[in-house]
Amino acid sequence: MSTPAAYTCSKSFSGFPCTHRQWRHPGHCRFVHGYSRSFRFWFQARSLDRHGFVVDFSSLKRLQQRLAEQFDHTFLANADDPLLATWQTLHEQGALDLRVMTNVGMEASAELVWGWANELLQGRERGRSCCFRVEARENDKNAACFTAIPAWFNPAAPEVVGDGYPDDAWPELPYRETSYDEPADAYGDSGEEPSDGLGIWEAP
Repeated sequence: MSTPAAYTCSKSFSGFPCTHRQWRHPGHCRFVHGYSRSFRFWFQARSLDRHGFVVDFSSLKRLQQRLAEQFDHTFLANADDPLLATWQTLHEQGALDLRVMTNVGMEASAELVWGWANELLQGRERGRSCCFRVEARENDKNAACFTAIPAWFNPAAPEVVGDGYPDDAWPELPYRETSYDEPADAYGDSGEEPSDGLGIWEAP
C-alpha cells in the first residue's frame, strides 16, 4: 500500500477468547464456536513525536482495555440473529456475557477496532498520526484485514505540544459497540440513541 508518510510501526494485542456464530451461513459457521482473537494495528506518520515515536505504545492502554471489554470471554451476536432473544435471556441469567454487534465476523471486527484506534489518535494527536490497517486474527491460519486512511489524517501536521489525552481518557465520539445491558448514554453526550435498543452505535 502506498502512503504519504515516511514512518510506520505496528502493535499487536492478543488473548481475547470469545464465541460467535454466523447464523446465515449454510455450513458449520452457523453453530456457536469460538477463538482466541488477536489484533495487529499499523500506524503511520510523516513526523515523529518528541519521544521519537510514530505512536507511543504505552499510550494505547485504553485501546487494549476496550478490546478486552468487547472480546475477552464474551459472546458476540449479530443484531439480526433470530436467536437474539435467547442470547439476551442467557445473558440475564449469567450464562454468558453478551455483546451485540452489527457483524461479528473478523472482517467487520477489523473495521470496528480500526475506528477505535483512530478515535483515540484523532482526539490526541490532531492529525499527525493515524491507524491505516488492522489485522483481526482468529487463529494461526485465518485472519482478515481492514485498510483505510481516515479523512482527517494530515501527514504535514506538526506534533501536538503536550501529551494530549492521558492513558485512561477517550474522546467522546458517538460510535462504539457495547454490551447488551449498557446504558445508552454511557459514551458521550451526542444525543444519539442506540439503534433498536441493542447497544449498537450507528456510524454518523
